[in-house]
Amino acid sequence: MPFPRLIPCLDVAGDRVVKGVRFRGLRDVGNPVELGAAYSDAGADELVFLDVQATLERRSTLVELVRRVAERLQIPFTVGGGVRSAGDAETLLAAGADKVAVNSAALQRPELLTELAERVGTQAVVVAIDVERGTVRSHAGTVGTSRTAMGWAREAQERGAGEILLTSIDADGTRAGYDIELTAAVAAAVDVPVIASGGAGTTQHVADALEVAQAALLASILHEDAARLGRLRRELRQLGVVVRDA
Repeated sequence: MPFPRLIPCLDVAGDRVVKGVRFRGLRDVGNPVELGAAYSDAGADELVFLDVQATLERRSTLVELVRRVAERLQIPFTVGGGVRSAGDAETLLAAGADKVAVNSAALQRPELLTELAERVGTQAVVVAIDVERGTVRSHAGTVGTSRTAMGWAREAQERGAGEILLTSIDADGTRAGYDIELTAAVAAAVDVPVIASGGAGTTQHVADALEVAQAALLASILHEDAARLGRLRRELRQLGVVVRDA
């Protein structure tokens, strides 16, 4: 059985890493290349880079940033934001990314997931699902939909998604803990790995998430202290969570 993964997430806006609470009040927390390298050195299993403005600004993800990140990292990383076609995905993978995350474009045209799986392989397709008060939202949380998280996750898997990145907008940035009920329900609805996202504030929060999901996304808990990742791994072992040796 694969080890559970610890995945730092870097939300990028204007070539800087930003973080807010419930997708609002974004503040600058650093350089994406430098932060990514620091997390890699600290023992991250993977990284996720999300261009949080690409869809709102109707542009493609920052390919040049992906190239710079790839030059510095020795661990897999996922890139999302502004991916609207299989061609977009292929460009990002050619620049050095290992996986691509899709969100709004797949909600608007679910057939995109099958096209991506056929062109780049299921293992490289991550569907990001942002949920607020039980329903899925798109466009960085600014647009509502009628979809439920479980229903959309099941359809995404059927259409070719190899992984689900599930974010609770209600918990995002609060450091009050992941939405375990939501995460467990989605994980039970699909057979592909689920990454829990939104709300990590303590080691126990991460341990709780890893009881129901295959990976935990980490942001606020790390951004002010990249070395926290190493301590987090040791603390998880003390709680009985079997994680990879960094």
